[in-house]
Amino acid sequence: MSLEEAFANLSVDDSATLVEKVKSEGVKASGLSAGLTALIAKAASTDESEALAGLTMVKALAENCPAAEAYTKECLTAALEQARSKSSAVRALANETSQAICENMSPFSIKSVMPAIFTQLPVEKNWQVRCAALNCIPIFNKTAPKQLGDALPEVVPEVTACMWDTKKQVKTAATNAMKAACDVIGNKDIDHMTDKILVAITKPKEVPEIMHQMAGVTFVQSVESPALAMVVPLLLRGLREKATATKRQSAVIINNMSKLVDNPLDSAPFLPLLLPELEKNASSISDPEARGVTEGAVEQLQRLQGLCDKAVNVRGDTSKLTEEFTKALGDGVDTVVTAHAAVVASSMMDLGFMEDSQWKKNIVPYFTPFVDAAKAESGVEAVRVEAEKMMEVPEEEDEDEDAEELCNCQFTLAYGTKILLHNTKMRLKRGKRYGLLGGNDSGKTTLMRAISNNQVEGFPDTTQVRTVFVEADIQGEQSHLSCIEYVMIDEKIQGLGITRDEVEKVLSTVGFTMDGKAKPHHAVSTLSGGWRMKLALARAMLQKADILLLDEPTNHLDVINVAWVKNYLNSLSDVTSIIVSHDSGLLNDCCTNILQIENLKLNAFKGNLDEFVKIKPSARAYFSFKESKLKFDFPQPGPIEGVKSKGKALMKMSGCTFTYPGNEKPTLFDISVQVSLSSRVACVGENGAGKSTMIKLLVGEIEPQVGDVWKHPNARVAYVAQHAFHHIEKHLNKTPNEYIRWRYANQGEDKESLVKVTLQFTEAELKLQKTPYEISFTDDETGKVSKVKKVVSELVGGRKTNKSKDFEYEVKYAGSSVDSGEYLSSKVLKKMGWDKAMKAVDMKIAQRAGLYVRPLSTKNVEEHLAGCGLAAEFGTHYRMSALSGGQKVKVVLAAAMWNQPHILILDEPTNYLDRESLGALAGAIERYDGGVVMITHNNEFCSQLCPETWVMDAGHLETKGDADWMLKQDEKIEQQEQITEVVDAAGNVTKLKAQKKKLSKKEEKQLVKKIKSKLKNGEALDTDEEEFAFEKDLL
Repeated sequence: MSLEEAFANLSVDDSATLVEKVKSEGVKASGLSAGLTALIAKAASTDESEALAGLTMVKALAENCPAAEAYTKECLTAALEQARSKSSAVRALANETSQAICENMSPFSIKSVMPAIFTQLPVEKNWQVRCAALNCIPIFNKTAPKQLGDALPEVVPEVTACMWDTKKQVKTAATNAMKAACDVIGNKDIDHMTDKILVAITKPKEVPEIMHQMAGVTFVQSVESPALAMVVPLLLRGLREKATATKRQSAVIINNMSKLVDNPLDSAPFLPLLLPELEKNASSISDPEARGVTEGAVEQLQRLQGLCDKAVNVRGDTSKLTEEFTKALGDGVDTVVTAHAAVVASSMMDLGFMEDSQWKKNIVPYFTPFVDAAKAESGVEAVRVEAEKMMEVPEEEDEDEDAEELCNCQFTLAYGTKILLHNTKMRLKRGKRYGLLGGNDSGKTTLMRAISNNQVEGFPDTTQVRTVFVEADIQGEQSHLSCIEYVMIDEKIQGLGITRDEVEKVLSTVGFTMDGKAKPHHAVSTLSGGWRMKLALARAMLQKADILLLDEPTNHLDVINVAWVKNYLNSLSDVTSIIVSHDSGLLNDCCTNILQIENLKLNAFKGNLDEFVKIKPSARAYFSFKESKLKFDFPQPGPIEGVKSKGKALMKMSGCTFTYPGNEKPTLFDISVQVSLSSRVACVGENGAGKSTMIKLLVGEIEPQVGDVWKHPNARVAYVAQHAFHHIEKHLNKTPNEYIRWRYANQGEDKESLVKVTLQFTEAELKLQKTPYEISFTDDETGKVSKVKKVVSELVGGRKTNKSKDFEYEVKYAGSSVDSGEYLSSKVLKKMGWDKAMKAVDMKIAQRAGLYVRPLSTKNVEEHLAGCGLAAEFGTHYRMSALSGGQKVKVVLAAAMWNQPHILILDEPTNYLDRESLGALAGAIERYDGGVVMITHNNEFCSQLCPETWVMDAGHLETKGDADWMLKQDEKIEQQEQITEVVDAAGNVTKLKAQKKKLSKKEEKQLVKKIKSKLKNGEALDTDEEEFAFEKDLL
């Protein structure tokens, strides 16, 4: 018996058997198509038994046979209309069936059932049918939120009309449907306003007040069709109000929101509604200011309209897709299935689901009952390719058609296993300056390196187009070379046969002269970041490039040198530049075009950054600090023994003067500074003024020839250098997690800190250490003092405090095979040449204190890296050689912060980080309880964090701002956050006691009295009392 006959004679008990038949034989072989008309007739029957049989069958198919979706959704109208049946059993089953159809369909199919739902909503329809239809919409909130959001432009007007219904049940169902629709808007800027917008639908008198509140919203997030669908009805009411103020507010909101519409097609359904009302108000409002605001909104919508005209005709073209499916798969496929697949494909196009795997998963199963799997897959892929062509926006006419085309290629780019660009186009013209934009880790630097290394498919050969990659980082093995030698050893320079005289001449044009701040024969290691960038540019100039690839060319540069770079780039009329930069001023003043990496595509735009932002408002995120999901959390430093005030100095420089070897003139003159836990200091000045040199003195990287540098023995200091990558360049084959565990593996000691110049002995110190020194010993029993001349061979690592509150260090004497167990005071050891060794012991002890709080396990390091913005995927599973510049900076920062430093010193922290990461870094610094010193040319970054400024000018320091602010922050250490638990490598959690508060003499006297009383009365002491009693010899 065919299904057509079976459906004609259907009973409730037959459904399970017939569903199995469809599942086992397939929708084609079972004859479901032929039986569809009979099934719909049965479900729509006025006879109770027939209706129950038909609805039961449809419900069973919807719940158990996904392949039958194209047919079951055709039964939705019959199921909804049965909600008005006189039979309560039929009504109940009708509601269950309609909901089963909606709950079990593909998320991309809801576009195909919306017309059936909307057909049941007009006021002349039965109220129970309208409720049944409205109750389908909240289902999509859970099963297909993105697809429901995309359908909101049609859903909102239909449901809004029902919210005015006089029938309470309809009004309630409509309100529930609208609330469910609001939940999928996904726009944080207006999420808090959705309840009020719902109120405005049913209470027009509330519109002026709600419009006033909406006008105060700062729109930041990209605006898409779901948000527009919800807000436009309110805006239309506002535009039609009598009050000019409300009309003006509506125009302001429209203007602000429309600037954040990334995809013009999202605005297409609403422009015909809003533009006429705005144009009407622009010609009728008498207030000139309000009229001007309205005219601005009109111009903005007209711009969107122009963009829509290019692409609106390809959105949701189901008829064209139906033709393509028929052409690709033949006439053997049921037309019901082909039409349904076209609607699903259209929905996927509208939402940007264009990957071949996505189409294979969501569309191929509809066709496999009719053709073999291989043909179904190839046919669907052919339609997908055609769909991509439909979605292509026509390219703008090139106003510079006469300019020479250097590159016009289509390529895919990957880095390791990560796809960065997929099947994208790149077209470059001679003399143009392209700003390359994209989020951190999007592949900007990788793309430029690939171009430079001739690894981009279809890019012209180096014999046709010469490219030069310009970056300021200098490899460690080249740092000893002079500036001239550094340029001369470059393989490309050698290949071009450039002479030494030519190198010197070009270097002089960028400021490398014998009487200048940077001299051509000085080692590149002595150059500041700004001069390193000028050196890199000089090397590029010598190569006579067709295309300059510049990675953050204004990093480290002061205002004067930034202006020089801008003028230089703008002067290159025959050279093409591709510029990656977080400096919006550079991209505005230099760029003729913008290239944006987004969604694995390289999109091209004409104009500078400002022009680009008008078209893509969301690009502001690249250049402004903002609240974001990204958050950095630095470990808090904790208390320091003997330090009760956050204003007490932990680091000092007194009268320090420093001259680099080979230089006649000092780089620094008589510098005196100090840093405490409450310090927030910005160090600013021109390139080459001596800022980084001063910081290197402060942290012990180098030693002053004159003056003293001091650090509190128990203070831990984190230092992130200007050329941050030098910290990790020898460990690029390690993962970040491995690197940190290697660096602190020796009982928490920082291996990077042990190579400082200030911890390496000079010949004079070594000679002094080998000289016998007279040491006094006191016999504990007789009290007799004897003097012996001895030589200390090493400090063993022990340290204690003597009665004078001075440190004593455990020593081992020369000639002794075992440790002596004896201690000598720091004053004596300093005279014996062991000052640096004492500093090393202090450093190890301070670092070990941090290790106890956080054991060096993979899990703990992984969590710490995440707190510094590096996800576990990159922190634990990627080698550092595969990381981007921004990610490497995060590694260096995390490594420096591992031992919970009391002072954080950052030299140019804003380099390589995008604005989202900078915002997260600023937030972490604000929450950090330790002191912070930073060198930066980014005034926006330092001004919000640092009340004190050190201004360096030609080696001389001047302090500005609120230098005494730390005195006002004289908080007691007891108020600092304390760590209450630790986790070891096995995941065991150990609770820690809070640090004991030091007792005053009065409190100590009272406690002694209390303990003595307890002991006298035979009472038990608690743990703290017992510990105190042992300490004071009361037991």
